Amino acid sequence: MIVCIAEKPSVAREIAGVLGATKKMDGYMEGNGYQVTWTFGHLCTLKEPHDYDPGWKMWMLSSLPVIPQRFGIKLIDNETYKHQFEIIKTLMQNAEQIVNCGDAGQEGELIQRWVMLKAGAKCPVKRLWISSLTEESIREGFSHLRPDTDFRLLYEAGLARAIGDWILGINATRLYTLRYGGNRRVLSIGRVQTPTLAMIVKRQDEIDNFVPSPYWELKTVYRDVVFSAARGKFDRKEDGEKLLEEVSGTEFTVTDIVEKKGKEAAPRLFDLTSLQVECNKKYSFSADETLKLIQSLYEKKVTTYPRVDTTYLSDDIYPKVPGILAGLDAYAELAAPLKSTKLPKSKKVFDNSKVTDHHAIIPTGISSSALTPDEKKVFDLVARRFIAAFYPDCVISTTTVSGKVGDVDFKAAGKRIVTPGWRVVFAVRQGDSPCPDNDDADGKQVSSDNGDGILPEFRKGESGPHSPQLKETWTTPPKPYTEATLLRAMETAGKTVDNDELRDALKENGIGRPSTRAAIIETLYKRNYIRKERKSLYPTQTGRELIGTIRDGLLKSAELTGLWEKKLRMIEAGTYQATDFLAELKSMVRTIVIDVLSS
Repeated sequence: MIVCIAEKPSVAREIAGVLGATKKMDGYMEGNGYQVTWTFGHLCTLKEPHDYDPGWKMWMLSSLPVIPQRFGIKLIDNETYKHQFEIIKTLMQNAEQIVNCGDAGQEGELIQRWVMLKAGAKCPVKRLWISSLTEESIREGFSHLRPDTDFRLLYEAGLARAIGDWILGINATRLYTLRYGGNRRVLSIGRVQTPTLAMIVKRQDEIDNFVPSPYWELKTVYRDVVFSAARGKFDRKEDGEKLLEEVSGTEFTVTDIVEKKGKEAAPRLFDLTSLQVECNKKYSFSADETLKLIQSLYEKKVTTYPRVDTTYLSDDIYPKVPGILAGLDAYAELAAPLKSTKLPKSKKVFDNSKVTDHHAIIPTGISSSALTPDEKKVFDLVARRFIAAFYPDCVISTTTVSGKVGDVDFKAAGKRIVTPGWRVVFAVRQGDSPCPDNDDADGKQVSSDNGDGILPEFRKGESGPHSPQLKETWTTPPKPYTEATLLRAMETAGKTVDNDELRDALKENGIGRPSTRAAIIETLYKRNYIRKERKSLYPTQTGRELIGTIRDGLLKSAELTGLWEKKLRMIEAGTYQATDFLAELKSMVRTIVIDVLSS
């Protein structure tokens, strides 16, 4: 028998149906030469300190650092898990071949390999690696099963991540709890959790310590258009008043009109982080809610694998695009204009060099009527983003009008859409503006000074009366993080980046992985380190005290954590050794223990 092991019962049922394993057994499906079983996510975990040494069960400063000579795994203490594991163990020990059908990512590889290791599997192992759960994808995946040796480095990276988190989490938490907790509470510290909390606390400190200061801007209204003085802001009111007096009572003259046409490309396809950002901005979904919704859409076969960090598609997807578009029945009106033309193959969409294990999140072309209202909202975002990628660019015209009052120069700018192109895909949606609310679009919104930004016709040399005024404005503090802006900050290790290309370059140094960031934010909520008011995130007093207590900057450093993430990716790529990563982490933990105990 060939034993296939999936990560969830629902996924196992889909695979079993395709393979013809239709006979229901206790904990697995059987038929056609296959036995298809499942885990419930993690069945195994790393052993706890007292599993290595009973003396490590007591939290004592004298026992730190706690670092086993060799790490081991154990079953999670849950009767349902134990029962299922015994079934898996029996199947595997009698199998002629095992097919690892776990989620096609680092975590999925770790989950399944630990189970196979614990079960003592000895037979050959193959790997099913697919990006959707459609019947076509499953059949194609089984016709191209890969040897598990192809994924050894993926497993090593996942194992290094798990052991590294254990070493730092166990030791730093015990150290700071015993040294500074005062027997009142556990001070929980984590490799990604603590730098993330530190970013939120730092932002709140900047807000609390912000001292507003006034500045003045000279503006004038001519033909219902607001023009701003080219000299910019004035720190002293007297300087602005002097200029105001100079322009009062003198006519405004248009000196130059420059019109430039440009193009805006469609927003990029979604990776997990950008989808979480968009859902938080548009629907106020938390990162965790969005992850659960898109995971459910994947399991319902309507979207592709979600835990991805690329916004690109591989070249082999291009021939499948017409079929996917044809399957989007609810969007037939939007897809219709694409049927009669050759679909573009832009480098902003298709780029093999930007795709490793999985491509961007896209629809599969399979429809489902069994979607919840929230699932429909997420699917709508994914579907429209996919359709828009094959529409023409949006053509815009930017007009800059220069004027003069005496010796003082003024300017006003406006933008109008000449040809909407891809914006049509978003404008058709009920109640939407023509512009999608996302931070990945290349175009910037026009200044609100002139409403919708469309300027009337001006003639060079025309002149007339105007209404100047000196506007007083106060500087404002930074805004609190939302989950959307926090996810972006985690993605770039705290750096504020608007440019897509630069953000891509920083991704490998981001803190956490796309699939784990939502869980990190949820952990901060559960441990009462942060709270949410509407969309804004604030540190609690407990969270601020924890960050204030941590003396060692390394534990709070987003840059260092980002560097670790890069090294974990290098382990996956085979350019860095897992043993070196763990040796570095162990050395750092020993240094932290010595520093705290001697402080």
